Amino acid sequence: MNFMKKLFHFLRFGKCRELCIKVFFLSAFYRLNILGRKPERLHRNWGERGAESSPKESEAVYRYAGKVAYSVEMVCDRTPWKSKCLVRALCARHLLHEKGITTTLYLGCGKENGRMSAHAWLRCGELFVTGGNGAGYAVVDKYRQ
Repeated sequence: MNFMKKLFHFLRFGKCRELCIKVFFLSAFYRLNILGRKPERLHRNWGERGAESSPKESEAVYRYAGKVAYSVEMVCDRTPWKSKCLVRALCARHLLHEKGITTTLYLGCGKENGRMSAHAWLRCGELFVTGGNGAGYAVVDKYRQ
């Protein structure tokens, strides 16, 4: 019953409800792709490899990117599957690309607690939409779309 109450409240009063619904299904899609595809086939649709997007965008673009970032964080924190940095970055990239907004997806690696770790983050203009600014990670690859 508590779940139904929360769902009703979200559908009635939630900010960016359409974006949140899209993010929910996109996160499932990208999570299944990551689990089901071979690693060498994953990056084919991520955009132009090695290129970066423009460092400046309009205020309207930053406003929409902020809504996307909010929706991705809200939904991906609550999915029953693991929606970590790569899933979040791909979801946000997809939503921004739908509006014709160029972004750069960064893939990096670094050390956390003495162990090697990977991280993905997304940049739109000067705004880091998901994953922070990648501090502490060396950029291994980047994709512009």
